[in-house]
Amino acid sequence: MCVCPGPRRIAIPVRTPRLPLFSDAMPAPTQLLLPLIRSCEIGRLYNTACYCHHKHLCCLSPHLIHNHLRYAPQKKLETLCRPKENFSQYIHARNYVSTPQRFYLTPPQVNSILKANEYSFKVPEFDGKNVSSVLGFDSNQLPANAPIEDRRSAATCLQTRGMLLGVFDGHAGCACAQAVSERLFYYIAVSLLPHETLLEIENAVESGRALLPILQWHKHPNDYFSKEASKLYFNSLRTYWQELIDLNTGETTDVREALINAFKRLDNDISLEAQVGDPNSFLNYLVLRVAFAGATACVAHVDGVDLHVANTGDSRAMLGVQEEDGSWSAVALSYDHNAQNENEVARIKKEHPKAEEKSVVKQDRLLGLLMPFRAFGDVKFKWSIDLQKRVIESGPDQLNDNEYTKFIPPNYHTPPYLTAEPEVIHHKLRPQDKFLILATDGLWETMHRQDVVRIVGEYLTGVHHQEPIAVGGYKVTLGQMHGLLTERRARVSSAFEDQNAATHLIRHAVGNNEFGTVDHERLSKMLSLPEELARMYRDDITIIVVQFNSHVIGACQNEEF
Repeated sequence: MCVCPGPRRIAIPVRTPRLPLFSDAMPAPTQLLLPLIRSCEIGRLYNTACYCHHKHLCCLSPHLIHNHLRYAPQKKLETLCRPKENFSQYIHARNYVSTPQRFYLTPPQVNSILKANEYSFKVPEFDGKNVSSVLGFDSNQLPANAPIEDRRSAATCLQTRGMLLGVFDGHAGCACAQAVSERLFYYIAVSLLPHETLLEIENAVESGRALLPILQWHKHPNDYFSKEASKLYFNSLRTYWQELIDLNTGETTDVREALINAFKRLDNDISLEAQVGDPNSFLNYLVLRVAFAGATACVAHVDGVDLHVANTGDSRAMLGVQEEDGSWSAVALSYDHNAQNENEVARIKKEHPKAEEKSVVKQDRLLGLLMPFRAFGDVKFKWSIDLQKRVIESGPDQLNDNEYTKFIPPNYHTPPYLTAEPEVIHHKLRPQDKFLILATDGLWETMHRQDVVRIVGEYLTGVHHQEPIAVGGYKVTLGQMHGLLTERRARVSSAFEDQNAATHLIRHAVGNNEFGTVDHERLSKMLSLPEELARMYRDDITIIVVQFNSHVIGACQNEEF
């Protein structure tokens, strides 16, 4: 999500140092940029990166900067993003020796960065119950924040049919996204279990017997699970399935209802755990950090030809459909929950008094502060002011010293203003539905959905449609045109260098130039940016590409008819 690191993402007065780009005591990563600065390459980097977001932060007016960040900054923070003109003057005010030095990452170095978090899973042809409609999936992450605030999860439901996949975009830190990525799939799986299985699991706990496994996780070694909080999380989950047992109606579980209940119940447990606290000081601080941070979630449940997408926030699910002529179409299976969604704006205004109509959504943000209109955690937008003060005052000193937790949003009269309830879309898979892309907004900010689907579709099929080269109004020299044609010929004649569809997509998201092709020089520059600059040019990117088995889907369709 679009938030600057540290206190810069919080809309409260804080002491903000100047951007340490030209500090005498600059960190090691920044020193790597000095050759670029001396040769004026940083200027070209600046202009090139601006194209990536169409209008980059530093190219925007203070008002537009206010609209781009996840949390709206105070005027004091606007000095962090200087206009291009001032930036250029600032560079030339220093008398650097103009030497033709360049620092670029080599292709192997670029690949090492891009592939560090990639993961692939191939579904067995026969899983013991049925032939799966999912062939497998590829996933990857590219950090911009340090540490990365995005999370991802994938698991097979062992006691029911189906596979769960999800991306989680954190803000105000990674704590909430981490907790949701660990816990949400258990809540969904429990919600889908029949009454008899729930009873069997509860009896096993009571008698101390081994529990039936619920999920088979598909994790990258870097995907972290909190061992310290596992007992707390299990107790909350057990309370949930006990209530499901008591509320048993004997009816078949509806997937849509199960997804909604799981999202809402987990968010409620996150809130309750923070209010109750824990005798263990580490856990007490952990549950409070989770509750005061926030996270959006986009989760897919695939069972045969039934695809359900549950979305809370502004990550997206996009279906890749191959038309009869071989071209690719993008079908949205989620809607952004933000100010660009008129239905969301109307929903929020309807839930609060008429007197708050102008303040509940202000400058395209919830209460003028938060970009997503649905999220886990974020108790600053859910709890009453009295409850917030009581929890903070009784909490650990680290929480009490945090300026964000002590801050009360303006015009805060009738909470809650935020919900974690997802919007669920059901889609019956067809043979032409080839893949599903789940991605945080770091991808969708840089690329149009049609381009995303086309790039993945061409990667999976190995076919490039030779459309005329579009130069978009740019003046192109003969040398540049020759380079574009040479690159096109190389792409057609050689195999893809990426073995992971998500990695291939990230390469395009970060390295695409104005001609729609991957520019290694640009990719190298973007991946060379130090932490204090990287976040200004792009967000964390997390992608899962799920590939469907068209033959199985077609056979299932025939059986239905």
